Amino acid sequence: MRIGILGGTFDPIHYGHIRPAMEVKASLKLDKILLMPNHIPPHKNSTHSSTAQRLEMVAQVCEALTGFELCDIEAKRDSPSYTVVTLKQLSRLYPNDELFFIMGMDSFIHLQSWHQWQQLFELSNIVVCQRPGWHLAEGHPMLHELNVRHATLDALSHSSAPQHGRIFTVDISPQDISSTQIRSQLAMGEIPQDALLPITLNYIQKQRLYFS
Repeated sequence: MRIGILGGTFDPIHYGHIRPAMEVKASLKLDKILLMPNHIPPHKNSTHSSTAQRLEMVAQVCEALTGFELCDIEAKRDSPSYTVVTLKQLSRLYPNDELFFIMGMDSFIHLQSWHQWQQLFELSNIVVCQRPGWHLAEGHPMLHELNVRHATLDALSHSSAPQHGRIFTVDISPQDISSTQIRSQLAMGEIPQDALLPITLNYIQKQRLYFS
């Protein structure tokens, strides 16, 4: 199988996460996508909802969408959620499958600052979602990686055995939605209906999450 992996804080999960994931799933003909909330994000101090609440929101989204599954291995970890550690664990869980770790260009630009980032290519393919305003300048260290490892979507149709170490770029529709914006709206008593799945909005309202 081809398995996509999308990690994040998901505080809360919203269409800005889901729609790009759907477009990646369709473009790369992935069999499923694992939505993976992290427990202790290495680059953030804290979250605004509990790990259990974020897991529940993602679980409900996965129940509502075909081809999406909750992955809770990072949420169960008591140490920071380093991607290389996670991919090693997923490689053991899915030894015969092809993994596709999904990130935005804004994250890929800073990939060389990630913990043991070179090992990521031994464990997975990288899918870079192209976003307006983010690009690799000439001489950027990740530009070399992109040039060496870049693969076209056609390459997938010609590969029979699982392969890792490739970089796929996918143009996605712009999503002007952020968790920060959603939390701010809710704190002011506004209901961001267009940003959230109805099931997520219902959970947030029942739990009184993010309301002042």
